[in-house]
Amino acid sequence: MSETPPQEKRTPNEAWFEARWWWRVKMWLQWTSWLQYLPNLVVVLLLLVLAGFGALIGCWPLVLVDLPLVLAALLFLNLIFDVVTVRYGYHTEQPLPTSLEHLDAFEVMRARVSCRSFQKRLMSEEHRQMVLSLAEQNSRPENCLSPSPIRFEYVDNPLVVWPAVGTREFLVAIAPREYHEMAVVDVGRSLQKVVIEATRQGLATCWIGPGADHKSIIKHLGARFDPEKDHIICVCAFGYRSRYIPLAIRLILKTQRHRLDVQELFYADTGFAKPLNTNARPYREFGRCYEVCQWSPSSYNAQPTRAVVLAESAKIQRVDFCAATHSRYYAMVALGIWLANWECGCEALGKVGRFEQLAPEMRGKEPFPDLPRYIISWVPEEAS
Repeated sequence: MSETPPQEKRTPNEAWFEARWWWRVKMWLQWTSWLQYLPNLVVVLLLLVLAGFGALIGCWPLVLVDLPLVLAALLFLNLIFDVVTVRYGYHTEQPLPTSLEHLDAFEVMRARVSCRSFQKRLMSEEHRQMVLSLAEQNSRPENCLSPSPIRFEYVDNPLVVWPAVGTREFLVAIAPREYHEMAVVDVGRSLQKVVIEATRQGLATCWIGPGADHKSIIKHLGARFDPEKDHIICVCAFGYRSRYIPLAIRLILKTQRHRLDVQELFYADTGFAKPLNTNARPYREFGRCYEVCQWSPSSYNAQPTRAVVLAESAKIQRVDFCAATHSRYYAMVALGIWLANWECGCEALGKVGRFEQLAPEMRGKEPFPDLPRYIISWVPEEAS
């Protein structure tokens, strides 16, 4: 009688592939910051194989031999350049960025893009104190939507993160270990307000969720983190943008510049059947508020937030913000970022309102769809 093969041991919530050797090698390369240089090397090797094959068959030498060899040489030189300038930091000193205080709120929010390569220098004391002050201010209970406390811990150490390089200074977002949905939303909303002001001052930022190694973060937090009470939601890197970026990360950035159309994100009915015409009355009163939500950052650029803008008698009654996935963390952080951008845009337009969670009977006709799932509403003051 054949014996049953022993079951492979996995840690809780570990996917099947996470126990494979190739995955562990990939993670080692990722956490040691070598993974971003690997694509160049892989392509170089493939081009050399192609050139060897072309030389062997003696056919189309220009296409199968000369061109692959030239491309391989260029990519290899680029690899050396990236390793020298980014990995080891051998390059000329880079200038400090200028502030964007001359831009309006919408231009500041649109100017903000995820920074994937930071200068080695630390933030100035003035910039650091500004970030810490804003983090403390925006995480106060009176400025949050949930009674569950959140906080941001400052870390001045090269945490293990991906794919950003050169990161040294972070805010670590911490919520209670016991899950509270609105506390996670508060993390996104509060931290995005810090990010917006940091962008205005010329600082570069990078939201990091799945690409952060929690073991590394907990190690550097030390006594400031209690695993029995605390849960790390995400981290955000702050610093000065570097012009030196590995080629692989440049390609990643290009893939993340796409956004869904506004009509795929905003709707005029709770059934999500009528895309919102943002140029029609009264919706156009909110101008670029739709745009800055559209370009909000989200994990893997998934854009998991939707909104319903409800009007009656030619007046906006409320805006319902909803999650398009069942994700308990990254979708809620993304929704919180939307709330911050919407709030900032409304403030710039002189639109006063408040956030409020409404009971189903207050939201209109049922049934409501399972997804997108209602989270919270913004109610203008005149509709109160």
